[in-house]
Amino acid sequence: MEFLNLTRHPGIASNCYLLRIGGQSIVLDAGSDPKVDGLGSTPLLELLPDGDLDAIIVTHAHQDHIGSLPVLTRQHQRTPVFMTVETAKIAEAMLHNSVNVMTRQREELNLHEYPLYTHRGVDFSEKCWVPCPLRQRRNLRGEPSDDDTEVTFEFFHAGHILGSVGVLIRHEGRSLFYTGDVNFDRQTLMTGADFPTEGVDVLVMETTRGDSPTPPGFSRASEEERFSKAVREALARGATITIPVFALGKTQEVLAMLWSMRLRGEIGSIPIYVGGLSVKITTLYDQLATTARRNHPELQLLQELAPYVLSGREIEGTAPRKKAIYALSSGMMTEHTLSNIFARRVLGDPAHSLFFVGYSDPDSPSYRVRHANPGDEISLDPAHAPVPVRCDIRQFSFSAHATRESLRNYATVLRPKKILLVHGDAPAMEWFQLALYRELPGTEVIIPERARAVTLG
Repeated sequence: MEFLNLTRHPGIASNCYLLRIGGQSIVLDAGSDPKVDGLGSTPLLELLPDGDLDAIIVTHAHQDHIGSLPVLTRQHQRTPVFMTVETAKIAEAMLHNSVNVMTRQREELNLHEYPLYTHRGVDFSEKCWVPCPLRQRRNLRGEPSDDDTEVTFEFFHAGHILGSVGVLIRHEGRSLFYTGDVNFDRQTLMTGADFPTEGVDVLVMETTRGDSPTPPGFSRASEEERFSKAVREALARGATITIPVFALGKTQEVLAMLWSMRLRGEIGSIPIYVGGLSVKITTLYDQLATTARRNHPELQLLQELAPYVLSGREIEGTAPRKKAIYALSSGMMTEHTLSNIFARRVLGDPAHSLFFVGYSDPDSPSYRVRHANPGDEISLDPAHAPVPVRCDIRQFSFSAHATRESLRNYATVLRPKKILLVHGDAPAMEWFQLALYRELPGTEVIIPERARAVTLG
């Protein structure tokens, strides 16, 4: 068994890994790096073996796990791509949106290599996709199999976003489990992960929150109550509440929290606004509500909340509405996105509120705003003048990633022979390596270098 890290850049980026087991070659995820433009955003696909791979396995539909999938399937046209039904439906929407973004960036950034793939390329990639259910062991032809002489895989619910999974790969008594992105705790919509607790030789584990200790006494329920109170207070003073969100995952979680608040009579019929891609993804969340592992399977978010939908053109001419909630992408407030455009209107007005509910990359506009002092001038977009920070800014923790404590506990229960640490910044992986070295003295804990194969026995 051999593992090769194909991520091109360090940190949380273009997730992609090659596993060689039983004479078969399997690629785990094929993401793109949102901080890098052009071909540099893709994984090290040039290191893959000549000829077709035996399988590609996708854990979920976030861009850092699927953004390069059409590039990979163009190079390996006969290779099946295994994922859940939910991931397949969401990935289709996400990848077609990526084509639109890259086409626009071709002109804005003068990047002639964009788009890296077309709408037709996404359609072609889809022909290779093989949707698979949870907890059913299959061979690399996609057939149910309990034959240990074959290389098989099995999906386990990961609790991160709709359709997300960890994958257990087995062959002749050896096994490897790749967590993908995971959350063991119950979210508003998503149930917690249901992972294997024994029988794993090698664990490939995400480390996103390794450098973020959980505050004493923190709980999801208490954080939701803190959020609810802040929303009520802001609306009571007539504020506009702007919440930068990711279109996939965070939008639906925030809408579900607002639905709960409305159900309890806390916000009444306050108008709620969302953006275009968020509506497409929320529609899929509603369509798949009763078939996926989800809390409140009866809840149809768009029907119950009836949010107004804003486009980029509309938002340019829209004044912030008092006593309203704007849940707009992107979560990082990237230039030219709805949240960035809207933030330029509210950031300098003390009558408005800006609520952050998720992760902000240190290079993003949202990070600069979150770490600014009142009165500081922030550049949200180089094409526009800096804006002074005067609005009410609040921060909440609704991460869809497992806490470092819960991941450490999972690893100590599993007690594998080897642990490979991926999907994290250097301080996060280093914390896990030291903590697991202390708690699992019989386990080898490895941070796999990019482009250098790790022999797993």
